[in-house]
Amino acid sequence: MKYALIGCGRIAVNHMKAAINNKLEIVAVCDVLPEKMEALLAKYDLQNDTSIKRYTDYKQMLAENDITLASIATESGIHAEIALYCIDHGVNVIIEKPMAMNMDDAEEIVRRSEEKGVKVAACHQNRFNVAIQQMRKALEAGRFGKISHGSIHVRWNRDHSYYDQASWRGTWAQDGGCLMNQCIHGIDLLRWMMGDEVEEVYGVTKQQFHDYLECEDIGMAVVKFKNGAVGTIEGTTNVYPKNLEETLYLFGETGTVKIGGTSTNNIDVWNFADETEDDQKNKGLQEATSNVYGNGHTSLFADMMDAIEHDRKPYVDAVAGRNALEMILAIYQSAATGKPVKLPLSHVASTDFTGRFDK
Repeated sequence: MKYALIGCGRIAVNHMKAAINNKLEIVAVCDVLPEKMEALLAKYDLQNDTSIKRYTDYKQMLAENDITLASIATESGIHAEIALYCIDHGVNVIIEKPMAMNMDDAEEIVRRSEEKGVKVAACHQNRFNVAIQQMRKALEAGRFGKISHGSIHVRWNRDHSYYDQASWRGTWAQDGGCLMNQCIHGIDLLRWMMGDEVEEVYGVTKQQFHDYLECEDIGMAVVKFKNGAVGTIEGTTNVYPKNLEETLYLFGETGTVKIGGTSTNNIDVWNFADETEDDQKNKGLQEATSNVYGNGHTSLFADMMDAIEHDRKPYVDAVAGRNALEMILAIYQSAATGKPVKLPLSHVASTDFTGRFDK
């Protein structure tokens, strides 16, 4: 399967590794900065591979090559524009989170991909974490009984040097704050586990320590789900001195699970009324990861390739990407107005909140 990567920055390493692990035929890479392409290829000893073409213009790349699958790992603000161009040209896409920065673009990606029969996967790779998959299996088997509530805590650190890596970071147009960039994976997991259907969101966001950014560095929210369950969200980049945890809790009538680690990769608590022998294996399960991005990119790529081959929906489809974005924009809107926000959300964009934390 012929593959191309658009955007060769910080997260591109994981995309390239996933492509190599899945034995994709890497046809081309694209970045506006040629040195980024070379640095990425060198990391995998591919700098001398002449079969991999280099482009600074993704449109030219798509015009000159027969590509089945592309992944988009540019700055967030142009994800949707590139994705829609790929969809229009019949290229299946994996889109780094967030899928878009406004609801109109997200809805259009969903609509157009369905209309044209193009596969779109939102890159919420933590759904493939071993611990998360075990939780999901128990949930789908009904082992939790009626769900009472759940919560996600993303307690991380991002310092000045992180934001110095790229001028688009922490801007309303190109990135958003800690909820949109760092916490979106956890927010996706919470919504997915709690039944996806959201009634209302009430949120508070602040900028406590990162006054050189446009956006929030802490966000908290209470979510009412249509099934009667309640969710809470805490996301921040203010934890001293380094990343502390990304923890997902799910509380049901007959089950309690806590998934911890730095990126929801360990099972810390696993209690069910109908305990089985397999439960003993899950207690204390730990999945080793080399960084906070976890190991899920390889599984997400494998699933996407299978979805293309067998003409089915990817496990994490465009609707999942839309739903995660909607949650965050609802929190932003609630925080800005001081009022709860009803879902579904329409015509809301990250740029609607420009100037919120200006001094």
